[in-house]
Amino acid sequence: MTDPSASFDVSPFSQNLAFADVDPGENQRWSTWPAVTPSERGPDPRPAWVVTSAGALDTELGILKTGKEADAYLLERAVPGDLSQRTLLVAKRYRGEEHRSFHRSTVYTEGRRVQSSRDSRAMAKKSTFGREIAAAQWSFAEFSALSRMWQLGAPVPYPVQVNGTEVLMEFIGSGATAAPRLAQVRGDRRALTDYFNQIVEIMHLFARAGFAHGDLSAYNLLVHDGRVWAIDVPQIVDVIANPQGLDLLHRDCVNICDWFARHRVECDAEYLFAELMAASFG
Repeated sequence: MTDPSASFDVSPFSQNLAFADVDPGENQRWSTWPAVTPSERGPDPRPAWVVTSAGALDTELGILKTGKEADAYLLERAVPGDLSQRTLLVAKRYRGEEHRSFHRSTVYTEGRRVQSSRDSRAMAKKSTFGREIAAAQWSFAEFSALSRMWQLGAPVPYPVQVNGTEVLMEFIGSGATAAPRLAQVRGDRRALTDYFNQIVEIMHLFARAGFAHGDLSAYNLLVHDGRVWAIDVPQIVDVIANPQGLDLLHRDCVNICDWFARHRVECDAEYLFAELMAASFG
């Protein structure tokens, strides 16, 4: 697994993009922004840093992380000759079923609907088309969850766009160095208590909207400039519609409280669960 705090030197790519007339080179493509529909683009108001020009190039800079169901890459989207229009993004690419090691997906998808009956039949038969639909379902689920939570004010990466099995989202970090995961962070009790309180507020925000993260742990929370960010949300579950919703919410509470208790932060998983239950059904 690649170090999630890896640093990348983006200067050679930026220099290559400083020419007015270029063709995509190695590890480059034209921006996929024009290829997606408005519903596949991030919610308004769109942040000013989002590059929407059809003349932009996407340059793949390296892999950030390999995961159970997807790999995350660092990508620069920039307009050649206009260095004011360049941004770093995370390109999260979902693999098909045959290449995934994530076998608990049905726990999270209970209660979700597949709108197309044709797609539903293909997925049930596990045809080639059905496997492609299944993989794309996860990317669209993550895009939808990020969009919903971002609009509610949750600290999640802004979802730029979704295109097939690829989600492009805001890169959280300094320069080209990714923010560390909570599991990598070392701090005194005061700092860790602040992080815990931020996470509790994130969980409350999800719960008030009727959702649980579903797979919350110190490995899918980032810490950047003192702020905690929630990532990896394709499995977000509706606490009421999903028969396993409350169990997954409880597991989130236990995972978080166990980690902080090991780091000498006072917390009570059952009390937190009761609070979130009240928020979900209140």
